[in-house]
Amino acid sequence: MLRTMITATNTMNQLQHQFDIIGNNLANSSTHGFKSSQASFQEMLYEQFTNDKADRAPRQSPAGIRYGTGAKIAQTQMNWKLGSIQETERQLDFALTTPKQYFNVIMPTENGEETVYTRQGSFYIAPVEGGQLMLVNDDGNPVANAQGLPIIFNDDVANYSVQPGGVLEVTSNDGIVNRIDLGITVIERPNLMEHLSGTYIGLPRNMADLGITEAEILTNLQGADRNTIGLQNGALETSNVNYEKEMTDLINVQRNYQFNARAVTLADQMLGLINGIR
Repeated sequence: MLRTMITATNTMNQLQHQFDIIGNNLANSSTHGFKSSQASFQEMLYEQFTNDKADRAPRQSPAGIRYGTGAKIAQTQMNWKLGSIQETERQLDFALTTPKQYFNVIMPTENGEETVYTRQGSFYIAPVEGGQLMLVNDDGNPVANAQGLPIIFNDDVANYSVQPGGVLEVTSNDGIVNRIDLGITVIERPNLMEHLSGTYIGLPRNMADLGITEAEILTNLQGADRNTIGLQNGALETSNVNYEKEMTDLINVQRNYQFNARAVTLADQMLGLINGIR
């Protein structure tokens, strides 16, 4: 009976992680640029119990039994499909219309700064020293240009527009046009990326252990490669969370959790009966 309880609790612990994944998907169903995640399960190790050698009875069933120890989450994968495009008619809203392309954002860390990647293209301007403006996202993090530097321009801006190839045109009040290449990266192997928070993803911390390099994971679009950039101005990409699917998965996980909890209860009752007989 104790093994039954251990097997059930092992599975319940993993189901709780799936609850967290589904809850995070539902909580971000209205977050622009968010990519949903899903967990897949696999069985844990089995233990083989063979028949007693003295047992010579003819059997048609396999010799012995295999006793499982529960199930666990094998892997968590992100759904990289495009969300729908929502028209906003706002000049600093940008939607990437090509899969696996991401804006480059400079995020402060404990050791300085690092470049992270997001498909959330709702940008704003923030004043900096010298009477200039810096392009930032809705979290206040600087948006990077193609060289990985913050995008800074003069504060006399009359109009913003985007041109093919991911070029941001900033037109001043006197008609001068400043052309800036937005930093956009293609994530070649997205399932290797590490989910940081919200819509941010970053390079894995253990690339050396995985035996891979940064060049194998992503490509920073430069030169002629920038012609492949799909960018729409005045629009945002919505979350790709399928609300109906998430609710269905939630019900299934809840039933599985209840089934395993019931197994623990029954095992506890049987142990109580055994103790009573003694």
